[in-house]
Amino acid sequence: MNYIIKNSGEVFKLLLEHLQMTGLAMLIAVAIALPLALLVTRYCWLNIPVLGFLGTLYTIPSLALIILLVPIFGLNRQSVVVAMVIYTQVILVRNFSVALQSIAPEILEAARGMGMNFWQRWWWVEMPLILPICLAGVRLAAIVAIAIATIGAKFGAGGLGVLLFDGVAQVRNDKIWAGAIMVAILAFAVNGMLLGWERLSTPSLKIRQVFRVN
Repeated sequence: MNYIIKNSGEVFKLLLEHLQMTGLAMLIAVAIALPLALLVTRYCWLNIPVLGFLGTLYTIPSLALIILLVPIFGLNRQSVVVAMVIYTQVILVRNFSVALQSIAPEILEAARGMGMNFWQRWWWVEMPLILPICLAGVRLAAIVAIAIATIGAKFGAGGLGVLLFDGVAQVRNDKIWAGAIMVAILAFAVNGMLLGWERLSTPSLKIRQVFRVN
C-alpha cells in the first residue's frame, strides 16, 4: 500500500488505462454477442457449432492468443482488446441465449395480442426479462477481461499489469503487491457494481404478471 500511496498519480493513470481497455472490449463483445445469441436462439441448429467454436477459442491460453494476434494487429493495445473480445464471447453468447430462451412463449404471444410490433416487444417485454441473466454474464465476462488486460501489459497495452511485470523485472515486491492489490480492488469493484445493477433489474416478475395468460 505504501507504493500506491506514494505513487498515486502513476497508479491512477494505469488504472484508467485498464478501465479503458476493459470497457472498450466489453462494449464490442456485447455488440457482437447479442446478435449471435439472437441467431442461435432463432436457429437452434446453430447452437452446437457456434458455442463449440467459441468454446474452443476459450481453451487457447490467453498469452498464446495475444501472440497469435500480434502479427495481425501489432504489438499494442489493439491485439489485447481483440483477445479480450474473443475470450468473453463464449460467456456472453451462452448467457444471452439462455436468457432469451427463458422467456415464456405465452408472454410474447400476449404482447403480440396487445398490438406490439417487434421493437416494442423487444424493448418493453424481452429486454426487462432477460436483463438480470444478461448482466450476470456481463459480470463474469468483465472479470475475465480484467484478468486478460493485466497480461496485456506485456504487449505494450499499459494498464495495471505494468506494475506486476515491472516489479518482476526489477525484483521489487512493493510494485508486485501494488499491482496485485489494484487489480483485485478493480475486479471486486466491477463485480459489485454489476451485481448491484443485476439485483436492481430483477423486478421483471411484474412484467410476467402483466402478460400472464390464464
